[in-house]
Amino acid sequence: MTFFVPSHSRPGSRVTSNVMTMTTSAAAPTGSEDAISQGGKVTDRLVAANERYASAFTDPGMDARPVLRVAVVACMDARLDLHAALGLQLGDCHTIRNAGGVVTDDVIRSLTISQRKLGTRSIVLIHHTGCGLESLTEDFRNELEMEVGQRPAWAVESFRDVDQDVRQSMQRARTSPFLLHTDDVRGFVFDVRTGLLREVDAA
Repeated sequence: MTFFVPSHSRPGSRVTSNVMTMTTSAAAPTGSEDAISQGGKVTDRLVAANERYASAFTDPGMDARPVLRVAVVACMDARLDLHAALGLQLGDCHTIRNAGGVVTDDVIRSLTISQRKLGTRSIVLIHHTGCGLESLTEDFRNELEMEVGQRPAWAVESFRDVDQDVRQSMQRARTSPFLLHTDDVRGFVFDVRTGLLREVDAA
């Protein structure tokens, strides 16, 4: 299923609908990689970029409450450019990312604060094809315990069926007693080869 979202929904603006696609960093310039391979420190490069950014920065005077009242939970995969793909602007949404885009206890914590203190009502969950969690198992925790002498308290949250994992995340959000708004929770899988989102039926 193709998902449609408003391209711009700020007060007073004209709303149009666009098919939602997602871009990736596959075509990004390789200059950054070259700098790192030549001995540069990536954090130093980021700090330098921030200095250039701050030199022209103007306080937008925004409220902390997302304009579109939506929270997006997505995988941390570097190929997902969420704001560009969803037609979002600064201040439009909350973005919560982790390995797999899984709804964990900490994601529920963020969503609870997002809804109860900052006014969001809708939740969009985004997994993707070719996710690294599909190649992991809970044995990863055993390996870490053997290496460092302490077993992680967190679960890997690995999966084999991405659609089913989206359904599980939707169910976790919809049944959380801490969330005020669970009537608009939708889940999607981003195809890394086509850039399109496919909606997952919760049933």
